Amino acid sequence: MRIEPFINDEQDPKTAEKVLGKISDMLTPGEQVVYLAVQKKPAVTLIPDSIVVTDKRLIFCKPGNLGLTTNFEIYSWRDIKEVSFKEEFFGAKFTAVPLSGENLTVDYIPKVEARKLYQFCNQQLERGKEIERERSLEKEKSAKPQNEIELKPVIGEPSQNSFDGPSVPVQPSIQSGTIPAPETAKSLEDEITLKLQKLRGLYEKQLITQEEYEAKKADILSQL
Repeated sequence: MRIEPFINDEQDPKTAEKVLGKISDMLTPGEQVVYLAVQKKPAVTLIPDSIVVTDKRLIFCKPGNLGLTTNFEIYSWRDIKEVSFKEEFFGAKFTAVPLSGENLTVDYIPKVEARKLYQFCNQQLERGKEIERERSLEKEKSAKPQNEIELKPVIGEPSQNSFDGPSVPVQPSIQSGTIPAPETAKSLEDEITLKLQKLRGLYEKQLITQEEYEAKKADILSQL
């Protein structure tokens, strides 16, 4: 994995190369690294902690045993409630709050890296929420019963002629059912869901930028 895209904010190249080398062996098919933040203490940081953001997970990398081992704390985005950071005199303290368990914190993150880390994490959290909303819409759609119209024949009473001969039955007639008008609101909901799915597909294929994706998504949702 090339480290150049992840050292634009003055991350330590040696640490970045070491961490990304280990992370590349842990990525699932289609998973991509979005950002890397590296701890930088006021004194020389020989074995810094680091935080890796992927489009599927948030990974805290904490070296141990003088850098010979690394403890990985890994959370999928659906398991993260929120993230926050606090700028201090030296760097910033970044905190992730999981749905269960203790908070995860790394201090002395350079302020520029902390801001971008917070930005990228929130983008992934919002993306996860959008996926859950789309899944909920699909479940609601599949749970709705299909409107069925049953056509029942109405048999007329036999008529009698003026003679005492056999009665002549009236031919059965079919009473036409009344087909309800299309549900405009449901059609609009289906159309918007389809547009969101297509838009997300374009973004995941990197055919549009994050800014274009967010702007178009807001435009589509405003039609509700």
